[in-house]
Amino acid sequence: MKTLSLNRITVTAFAVLFSVFLISCQKENSLSTTADTLTEEEAATFSDESSQAEASFDDAEDVSMIAAEEEGDASMYGRSADASGRLLPAFEELRLRLGPCAVITVTPNDSTYPKTITIDFGPNGCLCADGKYRRGAIVIHLTAPIRRPGAVMTITFVDFYLNRAHIEGTKVLSNLSENGNIKFTVQVTGGKVTFPNGRGYKYDGIKYVKQIQGGNTRPIRDDAYSIEGRSKTEFNGGLVVNLNTESPLIKKVVCPWISNGVLKIKINSRVLFLDYGAPNNGNCDNKAMLTWNNGNNQRLITLP
Repeated sequence: MKTLSLNRITVTAFAVLFSVFLISCQKENSLSTTADTLTEEEAATFSDESSQAEASFDDAEDVSMIAAEEEGDASMYGRSADASGRLLPAFEELRLRLGPCAVITVTPNDSTYPKTITIDFGPNGCLCADGKYRRGAIVIHLTAPIRRPGAVMTITFVDFYLNRAHIEGTKVLSNLSENGNIKFTVQVTGGKVTFPNGRGYKYDGIKYVKQIQGGNTRPIRDDAYSIEGRSKTEFNGGLVVNLNTESPLIKKVVCPWISNGVLKIKINSRVLFLDYGAPNNGNCDNKAMLTWNNGNNQRLITLP
């Protein structure tokens, strides 16, 4: 049976979870923030926006998990020397994701735990290999190698920006695997996302992830994961959006996007649904269908 390999759950396993594009700033400024008078169309727009908070935290989480697993591999199998002779994890997969612009440090740089990994993009930031602009630093604290049951990874931010968004808060991943069952929780507390125009949200959420296919084979391409969770996004104006998985979201490693599952989005009495299986019956594509008004209104969402 395979050991837990967290970087198999790629960025899209989480960044796509509850993620759709932001609408324009002009449209943002015209929205009502009183849920009692919110129209169905405005509710649909706030549903789009609330997912951006989740996507922002999930991007940092995925980068952190890749770093944590590669560091764990180095602790187990050995470290490689850089040009100055320092022994470091190679971070090959992380470099494929980020490119050369980030400075990555590990303290202590040996096989002992706990340890801290810092991914520093600098005060001026840089455009990474995945096309995303990052500034500031992601700080990762590990109590043990991330594949070990019981390990806890805590992610914090130092003046960190993802594209235009300023990201704050704490994200904690706990490895709950037991008896060969691969599972973990991911929780955000005190989350905050702020954009240059001052618009932003407070965000808290928790997810439960378990492997449902491929756990007994060595190749990773047959792996699939089930994701359930809930989150709350509170806009600066006070409006609150709650998201829950109506049916588990299915992420296959071979597909860059979630291919099935339904998300329920609730804004007071307004209820919307985001169906990742539509419109192509769960095929691998970057589309999902947002519906409201008992299914009479629809908006096709293009996933990042």
